[in-house]
Amino acid sequence: MENTQNPVAENKMGVMPINKLVFNISLPMMISMLVQAMYNIVDSIFVARLSENALTAVSLAFPLQTLLIAVGAGTGVGMNALLSKSLGEKDYKRANDTANNGALIFLLSSVLFLILGCTIVKPFYMGQTGNADPEIMAYGVSYLTIVMTFSFGLMLQFLFERLLTSTGKTVFSMISQLSGAITNIILDPIMIFGLLGCPAMGVAGAAVATVIGQCVGALVGAFCHFRYNKEISLTLKGYRPSGRIIWKIYQVGIPSIVMQSIGSVMTYCMNLILMSFSATAAAVFGVYFKLQSFFFMPVFGLNNGITPIIAYSYGARQRKRMMKTIRLSMGIAFALLLAGFAAFECIPQVLLGFFDASEEMLAIGVPALRTIAFSFLLAWFCIISGTVFQALGRAVFSLIVSVMRQLVVLVPAAYILAKLGGIHAVWWSFPIAELMSCLMSGIFLAWIYRKVIRLLPEGKE
Repeated sequence: MENTQNPVAENKMGVMPINKLVFNISLPMMISMLVQAMYNIVDSIFVARLSENALTAVSLAFPLQTLLIAVGAGTGVGMNALLSKSLGEKDYKRANDTANNGALIFLLSSVLFLILGCTIVKPFYMGQTGNADPEIMAYGVSYLTIVMTFSFGLMLQFLFERLLTSTGKTVFSMISQLSGAITNIILDPIMIFGLLGCPAMGVAGAAVATVIGQCVGALVGAFCHFRYNKEISLTLKGYRPSGRIIWKIYQVGIPSIVMQSIGSVMTYCMNLILMSFSATAAAVFGVYFKLQSFFFMPVFGLNNGITPIIAYSYGARQRKRMMKTIRLSMGIAFALLLAGFAAFECIPQVLLGFFDASEEMLAIGVPALRTIAFSFLLAWFCIISGTVFQALGRAVFSLIVSVMRQLVVLVPAAYILAKLGGIHAVWWSFPIAELMSCLMSGIFLAWIYRKVIRLLPEGKE
């Protein structure tokens, strides 16, 4: 197929001033991710109203939920990077083929998690809790089984959001995410507590509300794509799977999937360490993840916005636009995580109070939040550097940094500190691991600048 000019994509990604482009593309993504973070927090706030055991059960589900999101988000990163690079090179046939093969991957992924949801959930909880508390086990199995077996809504939501993001239509991606998150927030209290004639479903109600919200988000995303995303054609007519394109998607996607899946292993190991102290310690860890998402999710939304800009600039050979995007995004990420540091240091009691924190949870949680907060002062650099690696097709660098941070440093440090200093010492493993991550990210970023970015022509700004 002839690579004809696409004026919509060119005007949006190749001509618009970088400050305005980053603002237009990233802000909707940041807002939608902020709403997603609020939904995560509200979800746990409602569950905490049931009991601390219910909160612990949902917290212990986090490793497999992280794996679920890792597969969806990582596949989306690979598809998005190849799509945006193809658009930057004006190769619209490859862009369409990428979209169709990406859709196949997402559908197969949902089938995989359907099988896993029916087979591994109970052994997964047994591995973390043993026979410590049957109530935690019962809550957790019902919650996680529903979330995993009905993952097709989440996978389709990822598909259509990434298709919209790759062409700069992040407003529609934001609408998709907002519709899903708001649906979830509305349904949570109704299904958990049995309001408006709905039976009280407890923790299972939170899971049902989650999957319904994901399905609504997917439907809205599909409508926006087929109605407004004319740059990319997603169709089954004449479609044949392409092993070459699937491999190219996974060249970027697999390191991203593995990198985020490592978070599943890390949280599972941390839960084992913390459960050796008490279920409350594990609940504090779960609450921390919910709270930190309020500050990190907008940064990840920024990442989603700048990835196609960097990839497009790389494909279009425009170094000045790429470097300006990187510098601007680093400044924004630093500001967001500095706000998170201030909140964790100044008002930890208030943050924990949202989750009906007991005296024991406050005694563990307040020093935990204040200690972990120091990692925020370094994390902004690591996150943006990882985005640059992925957008330029060097996702293996992100993988190396993530493995070193979470498995080689954080988990062993947490185990050693738990033995030497008890529960309050465990939390120092996070700043220690982030420091190592920052140093490695700096080394890799300097290398990629010398070997890739500096060799590009300056291009227009």
